[in-house]
Amino acid sequence: MSLHFSPLLSSSSGNASLISNGQTSILVDAGATGSILEKMLRDVGQNAANLAGILITHEHVDHIKGVGVLSRKYNLPIYANSATWEQMQPKIGEIALHNIRIIEKTEFFIRNFCILPIPLCHDAADPVGYSIMSGNRKISILTDTGKISEKMLDAAAGSTIVLLEANHDLEMLKNGKYPYHLKNRILSSKGHLSNIKAGAAAVELYQRGVRGIVLGHISSQNNIKQLAYHTVLTQCEQAGIIIGKDMALTTANRKSITGTFQLK
Repeated sequence: MSLHFSPLLSSSSGNASLISNGQTSILVDAGATGSILEKMLRDVGQNAANLAGILITHEHVDHIKGVGVLSRKYNLPIYANSATWEQMQPKIGEIALHNIRIIEKTEFFIRNFCILPIPLCHDAADPVGYSIMSGNRKISILTDTGKISEKMLDAAAGSTIVLLEANHDLEMLKNGKYPYHLKNRILSSKGHLSNIKAGAAAVELYQRGVRGIVLGHISSQNNIKQLAYHTVLTQCEQAGIIIGKDMALTTANRKSITGTFQLK
């Protein structure tokens, strides 16, 4: 059974990724309007009505903007931990009781997907990433975290693809126009990963069996896609990892569909 992964958008303006195995399709985050997400799903050959559920990483608006609309319109369950639900509920409107799915930090199933929440480090109530498994394939999402811990790396070990944050270039952020307090937030352990930290994480992930990385949540103000890619590429090469041979590396689009990765 093949697994399909489609990053629909990945930035501080909105985040959503589709994962499908041909029998079951789920959305991770819904950080755009319902109509935009509906169109994006159609563009990758999916229908929002056929989703088995929506996983939420945390309650920031760029991850939940359209989740309430989609749930009400298509009767979709929303999966999030209790702390995230508490913060998210007032922002997304009324949700049918049977569609409120509160998860723990243990494996659970959505039909034939096995899903493991991965605790992250971000300025939200209880942020998580996810590892999603189907057959012998695994996709992990590690964005919106200020640091990468051993536990995060171990949880994502063996993933076919990891969506890994490479939010900012340190010099661009430090010399940029953001106010001081915002720069400090981004740079903190509860902020976002820099290109350098993403590169170090990529090396560690490779050593744990990961063979494909998509760099996401790349800042439009404090980063450039080519710079993020080159920084991570350089660190991998310095560690003896040949990109294109040992491991695949690419970048996700900020506000448009990156494409569909088919994992056979």
